[in-house]
Parts: sequence; structure tokens; C-alpha cells
Amino acid sequence: MAGQRVFVSGVGGELGTQIASLLEDEPWVGALAGIDADPPRSRFKRTTFHRIHPHEHDRIVSTVIDFDPHVLVHVGVWEPNARASPRLAAELTDRAATSILGAAAECRSLEHVVVRSAITIYGRDSLTRPDEDSPIRPTSEWGRTVADIERTAASVAERVGVTVGAVRLAPVIGPHVPSPLGRLLRLPAVPFNVLRDPSFAVIRQNDAARAIIAAARERLAQPVNVVASDSVSVSQAALRGRRVPVPTVGPQWVLARRLAHLAGAPIPDHVAETLIHGRLADNGRMRELLGVVPLETTPEVIDHLYGWPSIVRYPARKQVA
Repeated sequence: MAGQRVFVSGVGGELGTQIASLLEDEPWVGALAGIDADPPRSRFKRTTFHRIHPHEHDRIVSTVIDFDPHVLVHVGVWEPNARASPRLAAELTDRAATSILGAAAECRSLEHVVVRSAITIYGRDSLTRPDEDSPIRPTSEWGRTVADIERTAASVAERVGVTVGAVRLAPVIGPHVPSPLGRLLRLPAVPFNVLRDPSFAVIRQNDAARAIIAAARERLAQPVNVVASDSVSVSQAALRGRRVPVPTVGPQWVLARRLAHLAGAPIPDHVAETLIHGRLADNGRMRELLGVVPLETTPEVIDHLYGWPSIVRYPARKQVA
């Protein structure tokens, strides 16, 4: 298995950058290349980076085919209100998936595909802790987006006879991760569902990266939930961060979303679902399928979220025209 060529999409984001950096130290990885519309967040030791926008279909296709990977790791997805508006995020994600996964299908050496997915794929009306056998019933734009990615990857894999694994991540939290849920929880006041105050779970960026690398190394051939152990409710999370939990019900959610948007923390529909219905998933198959488990629990990740420094903006010392 040594000397495998690995191609990573989305290496410009925090998660993608970390995945590529860790893959550089994997003994089974040979040539390594990555693609994104934005430059990576740190210097690579041996990853060849291609800066290409999702709209440049022909360049993406030729780049992937010329590299001819054995393994494709597709994490080039845009979560709504992370770095782009919901409409733009869906468009960019769809274009990238169509071009990259389509190009991979033309690669003669392709053996395996790993795609980033999310536990939002189960929807808000799923079981309390859905496992990988639970029905896929997305009820948010983000859930429908990752469901489309899984279907596209499965179609490509079936057509060319390769294996495909989907890593269904809980909301990813990290010190530099543009998480809409993380931004909301760091506001001075956080709305919560006073009628239920449901629980949710998250995953630390480092643990998400380790899981995706394990999925590539172990040739994961099915979906797997990657979720930190334990959970917290929204009001509990706010209190851990010394924020003010604001009881919210019914029409008050409309006002809460408007105020959060004005405060710089827009609430897309999948985050609203988390606040109102909770967001959990069964993580019992992680160790069996990937050989790894998260190093941090959900409460620990939330505590670290409140410990990370905020962005401080300094005005220019000298105004220029």
C-alpha cells in the first residue's frame, strides 16, 4: 500500500489544511496534492497545492486526471454561513463535488473515495441518537447538501468499481474554524428552547481530521458517525461560557435570529434545528471502523471554545486615501 497517490479537495480551509499536513506524515502516502479556491492556512512540506475556483470546471478536471490519485479525500464543502451565504455555499459545494468527483471517475488508478458528510443528514425528526442504519431524512439545506455529496460519491464508486466511505461529522469546532454554531455560542446572550432545551454534540477539528485520515487509511467502505462523547444543552453551553441563556419560544425565534445576524452570527436553518431540536448521533462504530476515538468530549470542546481569543480589530495608525 506504500506510495499511494492521495488527492485532497478543500485544503484551503482549516480542516482541509490539517488533513493534508497530517497525511504528509502517513507512511502509506506517496505523492500528495490538494486543491481549493483559497490558499492553505499553513505551509505544506510536500503537498502540491493548486489554487482553482469551483467555477473553473475544466481546470479542476484536468488537474485531478493528470494527478491520477489512488485515493480521493473530498472535504471541499462549504457549510452555510461559515464562509459563504447559504445560497452561495450550496452552489460552490455542488460545483466542486460535480467537478472533482466526476474527474475522479475518469482516473484509471482510483481505488477509494472518502467524503466529508455531517450528522445533519438524519434531519431534525430522526431518532434521539441515530446510527448509520437510520433513515436519511435531511430537513435543512446543509443536510440536503451532504446527502447529495454522498449520493454522488456512491454513484461514482459504483460506476467505476471503487469503495467509498462517508465521514458524518458532528458540528466541527476549532480555534480558527468558521463555525456558525461556534459564533452563536460566543455571543454575550444565547437563545435556547425554553420548552425543551435539547442536547447537542460536537467534534473538535483535530479529532475530525484524525477520523478522516483513518477513513482513507482503513479504506472505509460505509458511512460512520464521528461525534465526541457526551453532550450539553444550549443553556448549559451558554452558562459554561458565562453567557446569558435567553429563553425563547415560538415567534421569538424570528427576532432571535435577526438579532444574532446583526451581531455577526447568522443562524442558518441547520443551526436553528440544533437550538430547537438538538443534534445527536450514535458514535458506537467509530473505534471498530476507524480505529480512533475523539480525544476530547463535547463539554471539553465547548469549554475550549470559550477559552479561544476573539478577533481584535485595531484601526489604522495612519489613514490613507
